[in-house]
Amino acid sequence: MNHSRLSTKTKQYALVCMLVIAVSLFLFGKLGQEMLEQELTAFDSYVIEKVQSLITPKLTSVMQVFTALASTWSLVTLAAISIVIMLWQHKRWEALFLLLALGGGVGFNLLLKWLYRRERPSIHRLVEESGYSFPSGHSMAAFIFFGMMAMLLTLFVVSRAVKIVILLAAVVLILLVGISRIYLGVHYPSDVLAGFTAGGVWLVMCLLGLKIVVETRR
Repeated sequence: MNHSRLSTKTKQYALVCMLVIAVSLFLFGKLGQEMLEQELTAFDSYVIEKVQSLITPKLTSVMQVFTALASTWSLVTLAAISIVIMLWQHKRWEALFLLLALGGGVGFNLLLKWLYRRERPSIHRLVEESGYSFPSGHSMAAFIFFGMMAMLLTLFVVSRAVKIVILLAAVVLILLVGISRIYLGVHYPSDVLAGFTAGGVWLVMCLLGLKIVVETRR
């Protein structure tokens, strides 16, 4: 790649991305190390107790909706619709990187689960889930997909206020997906945080790759 073809703005964007990736990797590594050393037990227990103290039938139904938004079938459907729209609008690179972000993120998550092999919590589980727990796949996938969609949408919006609303909506949605996993008893809070940090690494890498490819292809 010819770095001279990149604008100063893109080079600055790349530096910020590298910083975010470095911080996210550090946080994920810290969580993973402390999880293996059983140093997160008190934190996880405290948060689970606080979140599950809010359990009511109506709230459980709401949380099931949020957790369903980040399920495999839901994300595949949303991604397929988004990709078709992008291709219709001749946004081929955006469609490709959305597919890469989601598909690669799933593979990345499965690899991390296999490496850490943490069993899921067994106390007060409201739904059944199989597989390993760390990091949370729903949290990671939500961070990647909704984060990617929010960033892409802001590219087509002029108003700064609308951009902020889009980003805030994505943040709230991602947080609610993560909280729903704790509420339903299928993940430890540290699983969710690890999913967010790992998802952040992969999302930023994909966003940076997209920006560089689009600019150099011009």
